[in-house]
Amino acid sequence: MRKIIYTLGVLIIVIFANISCDDTLDLAPIDYYGSGNFWKTLSQTETYVNGIHLDLRSTNFTRKFLMGEARGGLQKIGTSSQGLSTYNDIIKGNLISADNPGLSSWGGLYGNIFDCNLVIQMVEGSEIHKKNKEKVDVLLGQTYGIRALYYFTLYRAYGGVPLVRRVKVLDGQVSPTDLYTGRSTPKTVMDSIKSDIQKSLEYFGTYQDSGPINNVMWSKVASQMLAAEIYLWSAKVSLGDQKPAADDLSKAENYLLAVKNDTRFGLLTNFADVFSTNNENNKEIIFAINYADGEATSNAGDFLYAPQNMIGIFYDRNGNKIDTDILDLRGAGWQRYEYTNEFWLSFDEKDKRRDATFMDYYDDDGKLEGTVLKKFLGSINNAGNRVFDTNEPLYRYVDVLLMLAEIENMKGGNPAKYINEVRKRAYGNDFDDTTDSYHNSDFKTNELEILKERDREFVYEGKRWYDVCRLKDAQNGRPLAFDNASTYRDVPVLDPNDTYKLLWPVDKTTLNADPLLKQTPGYAIGEQEEETW
Repeated sequence: MRKIIYTLGVLIIVIFANISCDDTLDLAPIDYYGSGNFWKTLSQTETYVNGIHLDLRSTNFTRKFLMGEARGGLQKIGTSSQGLSTYNDIIKGNLISADNPGLSSWGGLYGNIFDCNLVIQMVEGSEIHKKNKEKVDVLLGQTYGIRALYYFTLYRAYGGVPLVRRVKVLDGQVSPTDLYTGRSTPKTVMDSIKSDIQKSLEYFGTYQDSGPINNVMWSKVASQMLAAEIYLWSAKVSLGDQKPAADDLSKAENYLLAVKNDTRFGLLTNFADVFSTNNENNKEIIFAINYADGEATSNAGDFLYAPQNMIGIFYDRNGNKIDTDILDLRGAGWQRYEYTNEFWLSFDEKDKRRDATFMDYYDDDGKLEGTVLKKFLGSINNAGNRVFDTNEPLYRYVDVLLMLAEIENMKGGNPAKYINEVRKRAYGNDFDDTTDSYHNSDFKTNELEILKERDREFVYEGKRWYDVCRLKDAQNGRPLAFDNASTYRDVPVLDPNDTYKLLWPVDKTTLNADPLLKQTPGYAIGEQEEETW
């Protein structure tokens, strides 16, 4: 099993975490790492960029699940089927407000943006860059790509956000007044994101067009996938002064086709194999967050069970009482998050993804009680303990196919060929072309079918909330978040009157720390000012 140890990177990130100030986005003393002393060798730069990958891992659960999935309407709220109080119900129930914002300090992402800014500012055009052009070009390609990811995450959450592209204290701006930063307009932020992802691809050039890809390090293909996602979002989601550009959709399609035509990537035959800890360097994974025993493990245990809450209490689907630790968790699980029963019931029995993703359990009358997530089970370590060390994908090849389906639908074409390619893998030998194939339909029906296919593919992969915000009921219609058909429970994710909840509020502490900041439209309370994009 291939894992990367970022020991020096950890040290550097910890140092910056410890010196950052709570009061502004960018007020941090610049010592050894911000002076010219550190940036002397290629290895120092490589170490720092490795540390930036650590940032991705440390923020993964917030970015992926809390910001990208939890609000999508497929989570139980209040109490799990095992009788435990569930976490983050304000977020999962879309009960967020200025008083209960769900997240604070912009999700904690500006410290990570600071790290990217520092690399770009200290390395781009430096002597290290000139002497090691190819290697530093790749490092800058990674850094610009990761910064684009952070800002794209913030943009989808908050719309217009403070746009900080330099380490201001290195430019001599050291007073709090210099460091205050208001929110830019949505278009300004989106233009900056597009600029960053283009810069990333320019730096990668042709360096990674062939040969093996280390799929836990940001790559050119990761930037192509992010670029496709950025331009697809821009093509479909308007916000304030940010409107779709005429070529957004075609650019997204071209990036996806470049990956589709790259023979290094493709679907695995068996869905479950994609997530095996013994098969992490497989051709379906384009980019993943790296986890390793003794280094860092994921939050997957919060979606499972403790033996005392399962064994001798529930029954399997055949009516047999569960009397063993079926998933061999060895006490490592604890159910604080759970997907809805209606979602599990929406799977076709022939769909192999259902049983590769979930373990279902019942009461003594055969009624479905609940499910646990088994997709990212990890492994048993040398000490005999269950550890959640499965790498978690940000981009998989199947996303290429389903985004192409979405683009085809926007073009008025036939998305069925892409949907069926994904579904055939999911059903395996049980796929019946007559009964299981999807056939092209009207725009909304196609969008809903794409959503359902994405739901079943990307459980706990951070797609669902973004999907219901981007997929629509008509080409110029409303997001499916407002449609009853999107949740498998005949209720919408969001009340149709709560359009402002497509974005997140800014917490009071953050607003109070910077007099230039205004609240997200729709959330202002008391004397708070709102943005008017």
